[in-house]
Amino acid sequence: MSETFLDGRVKVRQPDSGFRSGLDAVMLAAAVPARAGDTALELGAGAGTVSLCLAARVPGVTVSGVEIDPSLVDLANANAAANGFEARFVAADIFVLPLSLKQDFDQVFCNPPFHGEGQVSPDAARKAALSDGGKLSDWLKLGLQRTVSGGFFTAIIRADRLAQALATLPTEGVSVLPLWPRLGEPARRVIVQVRKASRAPFCLLPGLVLHRQDGTSTPEAEAVLRRGAALALTKAPL
Repeated sequence: MSETFLDGRVKVRQPDSGFRSGLDAVMLAAAVPARAGDTALELGAGAGTVSLCLAARVPGVTVSGVEIDPSLVDLANANAAANGFEARFVAADIFVLPLSLKQDFDQVFCNPPFHGEGQVSPDAARKAALSDGGKLSDWLKLGLQRTVSGGFFTAIIRADRLAQALATLPTEGVSVLPLWPRLGEPARRVIVQVRKASRAPFCLLPGLVLHRQDGTSTPEAEAVLRRGAALALTKAPL
């Protein structure tokens, strides 16, 4: 099944069953502070939605992606070719990266599996995509490890797993952006960004409200989802 993102600028074929990228993917791509000439690595790329949204927003960024499911890798590479983007996806376990990707990147980003132990989807494909096997901390450590000094590691996670993430990441150079479903409702997702080797104090940002009370998108969310606006989490380097 094919879907469009960024008001049709990105077209992505996704599996008919299992996990399918949506709003989270676009928000994550918007939060990656890449510039033309940067190298970027996505961990757990799926069908490539996040990487392709990033490539659409930032022409000139060199994107690589790692995905453990070979069928999704084929789909991601086909999606990149269909959109005309210079993105390359390889089939591998993120914890056993091929030699070509054992390097430091300017930007590393991921949408790690959302569910911890005891939270299992009955659908086998969704279970494989969403269950982290107790390895959320390992995903975050690896992402930071593969980030060049002064570069950025960005992840979108469930809000109720933020404490675990903060216990894993450095105490400095970290910014958190809550995504509020509606005004006055608890955040379900947060975007966490680390500028590696930064000495900036921890920053909890005001956050973004996604929907009005009637369910339509807020103007701020529309700017990201349709017009490709960036989400700035980190200020000038310190």
